[in-house]
Amino acid sequence: MPPTQQIDAHARALDAEVRQSVHSSSKIKTEKRYDSLRRDYGDPDALRRLAGQIKQHTLENLDTYLEKAETALKEAGVHVHWAADGESANATILEIMRSAGATRMVKSKSMVSEEIELVPYLEKHGMEAVETDLGEYIVQIDGDHPSHIVTPIIHKTRQQVARSFEREGLGDYNDDPTTITRRARAHLRQRYLEADVGLTGANFLVAESGRIVLVTNEGNSRFSIAAPRIQISLIGIEKIIPTDRDLSLFLALLGRSATGQHLTVYTEFLRGPRFPGRPDGPEELHVVLLDNRRSEVLASDCREILRCIRCGACLNVCPVYRQASGHAYRSVYPGPVGAVLSPLLQGKNFPEYADLPKASSLCGACNEVCPVDIPIPDLLLRLRNRAKTGKMPKGSIQTPPLGAWSFLASQPAAWKTALRLGHTMNVTPHALLNLHPSARAWQSSRDLPKFRGGAFRKWFKERAKTGGTAGGSA
Repeated sequence: MPPTQQIDAHARALDAEVRQSVHSSSKIKTEKRYDSLRRDYGDPDALRRLAGQIKQHTLENLDTYLEKAETALKEAGVHVHWAADGESANATILEIMRSAGATRMVKSKSMVSEEIELVPYLEKHGMEAVETDLGEYIVQIDGDHPSHIVTPIIHKTRQQVARSFEREGLGDYNDDPTTITRRARAHLRQRYLEADVGLTGANFLVAESGRIVLVTNEGNSRFSIAAPRIQISLIGIEKIIPTDRDLSLFLALLGRSATGQHLTVYTEFLRGPRFPGRPDGPEELHVVLLDNRRSEVLASDCREILRCIRCGACLNVCPVYRQASGHAYRSVYPGPVGAVLSPLLQGKNFPEYADLPKASSLCGACNEVCPVDIPIPDLLLRLRNRAKTGKMPKGSIQTPPLGAWSFLASQPAAWKTALRLGHTMNVTPHALLNLHPSARAWQSSRDLPKFRGGAFRKWFKERAKTGGTAGGSA
């Protein structure tokens, strides 16, 4: 199947129950976001613009802030590792575990670990890695993939979860949410106590102080930090912010944008391992700073996408995401942000994700809700322009030229003639479409609707002659 047809095909085949679950959950989150921001701030857009400016400033001076963060982390007793790509990051984490004689890991939710496929890598090398976020755990035992940045199982019903728990021996079938949660808690509690290593991501890394900041609603990250003797934080280099003071702005926007909360239930600030005078913390704390083509994105004309703080607001408001669900994007980053970021992280030629920049109506809603004011529609257009300028991989389906339409739309006589001849499309539509390669590819997965235009002007003249009493409707 050609790349640009994949997301359409997935949306058409999507189960109605899944679509309803995704749509309703996304809508609720969007409404909560609006209510929370409007209730608490007189001008939330000013906050979004400020946050965007801070993040953009950080990106434009990323080398400086990364050096400051590394210095602050090392001063706090943290081991800092640099990873150019996913393979390097995976190998580094495996080596940390082997050096410590560790074989068991518990993980809190981390999109970047999904990006580099850390868990399959560790399992392949004889390690055990258990997801402890409830949604991520369900995805793991089902052999599934997250379909949302914040709520990984937005596409699943509680009945499906109950069946999964029954299959895994966690109790008889029971789809009561409280029962499901208690069973997961009882099962995972022992995993925390047995684990040698706990791994987290990071919502923010403060360059000034070296603080690693985590925001969650389940508390699983706190258990992942507290019980194991070794902690690893896997962090994308774009997660840097300049100062501790900036956290007040970003934490306020992140919670409200993601779930409509003033602040998530758990907000954790990590500085380093335990030492004399500091009795709490792991014996060792490692930070793995991951590039994985982020430097290439930073050098491109789509660098603004690196501002993203992974709130999921753009997914929740997007009409395409609501209809297609996250799995249609075939990437760890779905929705509008994924439509930009996933192709860029794949590299200059991205045949696997060639359709994603076109998976948008360009309505602009994603930009309006973004807490860091990312101009996502503009970035999508920039990626689409690569198709027009020949920078997309060969074989990807490109938008047919609009020169003919532009001519007709600017020439009244030609437009009227085209409308009169439009009915011929009802006779041999496929034969006409087959005249152009792009049109052939386009119509191969679509049914051309019957042409019904060209009669308005005639209707309007007749109505004017009769003083507005002509029958029929426009």
